[in-house]
Amino acid sequence: MTRVRLSRLPGERVQVSEDGTTHEVALADLPGYVGEREPDDPRWVWDDTARWYPPLLAAGVRVARCHDLRLSRRLLARAPAVDPSLLGGDEAELWDRLRPATVTEPVLFSGHDALDHLRADVEDARQLAAIDASLEATRLRLLVAAESAGALAAAEMTHAGVPWRVDVHEALLTERLGPRPPRGARPRLLAECADDVRRLLDTPGLNPDSRPELLAALRRAGIEVTDIRASTLRAVDHPVVEPLLRYKSLAHLFSTNGWAWIDEWVRDGRFRAVYQPAGSATGRWSSNGGGALSFPVQVRSAAVADEGWVLVVADVAQLEPRVLAGMSGDRALARAARGADLYQGMVEAGAVATRQDAKLGLLGAMYGATSGESGRMVAGLTRRYPQAFGLVEEAARAGERGQVVRTLLGRGSPALGGSWDESPDAPPTDLDDLDRRRRSFGRFTRNFVVQGTGAEWALCWIADLRNRLWRLGGEGPLDERPHLVFFLHDEVVVHAPAGLADAVAAEVAEAASTAGRLLFRELPVDFPLNVSVVRSYADAGKPGT
Repeated sequence: MTRVRLSRLPGERVQVSEDGTTHEVALADLPGYVGEREPDDPRWVWDDTARWYPPLLAAGVRVARCHDLRLSRRLLARAPAVDPSLLGGDEAELWDRLRPATVTEPVLFSGHDALDHLRADVEDARQLAAIDASLEATRLRLLVAAESAGALAAAEMTHAGVPWRVDVHEALLTERLGPRPPRGARPRLLAECADDVRRLLDTPGLNPDSRPELLAALRRAGIEVTDIRASTLRAVDHPVVEPLLRYKSLAHLFSTNGWAWIDEWVRDGRFRAVYQPAGSATGRWSSNGGGALSFPVQVRSAAVADEGWVLVVADVAQLEPRVLAGMSGDRALARAARGADLYQGMVEAGAVATRQDAKLGLLGAMYGATSGESGRMVAGLTRRYPQAFGLVEEAARAGERGQVVRTLLGRGSPALGGSWDESPDAPPTDLDDLDRRRRSFGRFTRNFVVQGTGAEWALCWIADLRNRLWRLGGEGPLDERPHLVFFLHDEVVVHAPAGLADAVAAEVAEAASTAGRLLFRELPVDFPLNVSVVRSYADAGKPGT
């Protein structure tokens, strides 16, 4: 496959490097150039998909494949199977400083800083050499391809957006909160709820949004609590509990998905979240805006397909336990995973007495339960599924020793004492503190290997699916064909013409099977999907628990 490397140049020019030749293209002509070359099925190589792809999509140009140098460098720098010295050289320090673009409008250049003019051809050659020199080259190639495809999908989902009925959303807000208030004021029903709290606590000046003020008022009323979590308040017998819980719920709706949210994130009938692929250490995505990865149930009724279109919603049941079966090569657990309910499969195999026992045991193994009922189930199931339970246990022990662990395709965990919790660590104060940190890091690495491999399966799923949907949709642009509009770890939402709903559902399922075969060739593992075809996202069936 031809690799076409694009580098930004001063003066609104783009350097194009291909097969040892180099030429320049005017920035204004880039969409036309890419559109002309795309039928040749090249792999576009650029520093950051979030910088290059949105302007192409805005011009009506969609690409099938790319290599995202920023994401891939981050992967390779942490991969245990890669020699980090091979990533050094010209501009290496600048590449390490490169951060994901956060602009939401299609802007290619952000100035004349050196970070805007990195040589894609030099870095691409460096990364390919590092992969070729690795004993895990085949897996790493799949990993960087999937990661890069995920970046394309993320940009496409922001471009297309989730179909959103502002009138439905505003009616919901008015019903629950009252009419839209002036800026800086509480809606009427929320304000009335706050007044109820103040009256029942006999504190006229109370700001119920202030945790210290609220705790002090509760204590003056004889309510001794250390926090104001809903679970804590529900255990309290006092008339203020009901209006206080109602206030917290309404205040959360107002602040996170109220009228200001609509103004910022919905335009042209679309909710346009900004995704950050590999936003967490495990490779799971995060969101740079809009709260897409915590899509609240209370406003899902506003996500409504266009007239004549539907939402095809699909989620995989019990993703991480199935991934654990595949990556560990545990055939007994893989047999239990055949069918829709892995936990029930464990019961039918005679491993446990109840589905709840199976769930407690598997989740306990992946999250490090050592005591109580979950710990007891882990001990019993370890004998039944030694490879699966042994894999996560060894990952935990490695973490406690301060070692780096890796996913199936080779993503490496951050190191103990580095930024494994995404924040700098202070030096340990004593040996007990160091021991606590090692145990905590062991719990992290125990889950990292499974959650990270689950993220790799999901990347392979959407990488294949986005191209299947493109081929399914005829000749129109991206948003006139079936297209992805939402992705959350183990769930996808496709916006599709109603007449293609069955075909889309079949492609979603086939892409899931293909992802399983890509990752677990020697041990086929089922990845059954819950699929709903609905007009409103609120009507979609929920995954099994």
